Order: sequence, then structure tokens, then C-alpha cells
Amino acid sequence: MEKRTSCSVQTSTNCDNSLETLNSAHQATGAVQMRIKNANSHPDRQSQTKSMILTDAGKVTEPISRHRRNHSQHVLKDVIPPLEHPMVEKEGYLQKAKIADGGKKLRKNWSTSWIVLSGRKLEFYKDPKQQALPNVKPRPNAESVDLCGAHIEWAAKDKSSKKSVFQITTASGNEFLLQSDIDFLILDWFHAIKNAIDRLPKNPSFGSLELFSFQRSSSSEQPSHCHIDRKEQKPENRKSFMFRLHHSVSDTSDKNRVKSRLKKFISRRPSLKTLQEKGIIKDQIFGSHLHTVCEREHSTVPWFVKQCIEAVEKRGLEVDGIYRVSGNLATIQKLRFIVNQEEKLNLDDSQWEDIHVVTGALKMFFRELSEPLFPYSFFERFVEAIKKQDSDAKIETMKSLVKSLPPPNHDTMKILFGHLTKIVAKAAQNLMSTQSLGIVFGPTLLRAENESGNVAVHMVYQNQVAEFMLTEYDKIFSSEED
Repeated sequence: MEKRTSCSVQTSTNCDNSLETLNSAHQATGAVQMRIKNANSHPDRQSQTKSMILTDAGKVTEPISRHRRNHSQHVLKDVIPPLEHPMVEKEGYLQKAKIADGGKKLRKNWSTSWIVLSGRKLEFYKDPKQQALPNVKPRPNAESVDLCGAHIEWAAKDKSSKKSVFQITTASGNEFLLQSDIDFLILDWFHAIKNAIDRLPKNPSFGSLELFSFQRSSSSEQPSHCHIDRKEQKPENRKSFMFRLHHSVSDTSDKNRVKSRLKKFISRRPSLKTLQEKGIIKDQIFGSHLHTVCEREHSTVPWFVKQCIEAVEKRGLEVDGIYRVSGNLATIQKLRFIVNQEEKLNLDDSQWEDIHVVTGALKMFFRELSEPLFPYSFFERFVEAIKKQDSDAKIETMKSLVKSLPPPNHDTMKILFGHLTKIVAKAAQNLMSTQSLGIVFGPTLLRAENESGNVAVHMVYQNQVAEFMLTEYDKIFSSEED
């Protein structure tokens, strides 16, 4: 009985001791010392001890460091999510020209650049090898453009004569021109950059922490004013890219379809001769055969030649450099078009007031004849005649050759050289001698069908024939009736 009583007393004593121990532990607020080793520290660095307090909920609360930099990191860590390295949205070669720096105009100088679009930045490199790698400092020769607050638009014609050019103007006053000859490529770049600009705020505010993203460097944190949620933009970019890809593929198929249809049309179209026989296309004045023009007009001298000669003799005999000075080519082509369309022509009209336009059109008419005024079959005979040393024999040979020409060639030649003799008569005023006119008209009126020989020698004889025809005009055409 005594033994059982002693055991119960001992048991109660042990229980009281345990309760006292638990109460003392509870009053000590449960402070524990926990020794941890920093995994990111240097191997030689001593392990550091941090106090960790166990709350009633069982959570672990990190102590606030008194270091200034650490304090800022802890405060902003919960407010702003860490910024990942910007993703490259687009890259490739384009033609680039910087035309303004901080509002100051620069001389435009085009160069090929490797362009990288990532987030809010547009970077220019000479080639892909110079592109900066992630978390690596950009190279000094790489140019970066901040798209925040920038403006993009298609460049006006006064900015560049190139096609497919758009301009980027930054908030700091820098202006860039980007260009490519590939239409769908430059269009794709335009929309990509425009989408990137539209995602960024137009007027960034320093007061809103929600727009802050911190870019960490080796020495300090640099706040930027644009925060981009790229995860939300990715599906939209994919849809836009797929739309553009489908659009470019459809454009290519349409172009191929148009090309095949054009090839079929060209292969099936009738020949020029067939169209002329049916009367759909009429023979033109310029570029036709002299016989064809005269036959259609029922004359031996084309009416256009007569009109030009009359206009020059009326108001151009004393003009300096007549037939030597060239007129405005665009106006000459306009006159040519009117004549070919068989429209009414009045050379006294104010638009033809420049007499050099009239003389230029007349020279063009003779130059574009399918066969020159001196027919191909007579070329060698006229050259042999001009080589004769005896003057009388030369005149008689020339006279015989001219008389044997077809009526359209003979009559047109007579009226033309008769007109040129009047030009020579006014040489004191217009400074056009027989030699000058021979140089102008020789290669135009007389040329070989196949220029296989010495062209320089032929040119000498061409000039000499034209000059001799002017000098001995009266003798060559003396016994002929007008």
C-alpha cells in the first residue's frame, strides 16, 4: 500500500515539472536561433546567422535589413514584378537614314542596317553579329531608339525619292527613315513598329509606380516609364502575324494568276500586220515608209514636211543655230503624237512658238523613216560619186542619181535641200554654214542598211554628200521643172 502511494506521488511530481517547462517555453515567445548558409555567397565567406521568429500562424517573416539599398529592394519587390529581358519581336535588314538628331537636321545618308525590335526599343546594327546578347552591355556602335512617345508615318515625297519609306520621330526629336523595295516586307515592319508604339503610353508619368520597370545595371537601377505586359500581347501578335502571312501568300498567288493571264493574252494577240490590214491600227506618220505616207496622202511630199518648212521660213531663217540647237524633247514628242493621231495641226499656235521644236520634229521625222530619204540601194552609189576628183563628173553623177530616185524621194529631197539653201543664205545671222548643215543632216538622210564597215568613214562621206547637194543645188536640179 505504501509502495503504490509513493509511485503516485512521484508521477504527480513529474507532471508538475513538465507543466512548468512548457509554461517557461511559452513565456520565452518561442525564439530560436537558426543558422543558415548563403548559397550565393563566395565559398570563403563565413556563414551568417539570421534570427527567424515563429508566429502563431507558423509563418516565417524575414527581418528588414537596415542597409539602404537592401531596404529599397525589399519595399519595391512586392509592388513591382521583376522585369524579364525584352523579347525580340522582329529583326531583319532595312535601309536606314537618320535625318534629324535632337531636332537638328542632318544630311541624309542611306545605309543597310540590321534592325531589332524588342519591347520599347528599336536597335540598329551593321550586321546580326553585332547584335547585343541578353544581359550583355550594348556595343558602342549600336544605335538604340526609344519608341515611348514616338510617332510613325509614311514619309512624304519631299523626304525621299525612294518608294516605300516610312519615318519614325522620337520624343527626343530624332528622326529616322526606313525603306525596303519589298512591299510586303516594309509593310510588315511598319505595322510591327506601330503596334509597339501603340502599346506604350503617349505621355509617361513619373508619379505612377504601376508604369515603372526597373532595369538593373552593375551599379544602379534605372527607372523607365513604360511597363509592357508581353504575355497579353503574344496571342494578338500571333494572330496579326498569321493574318499578314496569309495576306502575303494570297497576294503572291494573285500576282502569279495575273502573270499567267497576261502571258496567254500576249501569246494570243494578233500581229501588227493583221491589225493594220483590218484597219484597227492605221499607219503612223513617224516611223513609216516615205512611200506609204505619200501614197496615203496622195502626194509626193508629206504634208508635215511642207508645214515645218513653211513655219521655219516664216519665222526661223535668222534664228541663231537653227537646226543645230535642240528643242524641248517633251514638246517635240507631244507634236509627234498629234501628227500620228492625224489631228489638226497649227504650227502657228503658241505651244509651238519655239522654232527649235519644229526643226527638232522635222529632223525626227527623217531620222525615224523606216528607209532613209536616200534609199539603201543608192547608198554605195552616192558614196562612189562623192569620191570622184573631177568636179564636173561629180555633179553629173549626182544629178543622174537624184533623177533616178523614186518620185517621193526625189520631190521631198528637192524641197528639203531648196529650203536648206535659204538657211545658208542667212548664215551671217543664223551662223549655219553648208558644213554645219551637212554635219546635222548627213547621217539623218543617208546611211547604210548594215553598218558593218567603218562607221567613222561612212559619216565623213554622209556629211560630204549632204554638203555637196547644198553647194551644187542649182546645178543638180537646174534642168528640172518645178
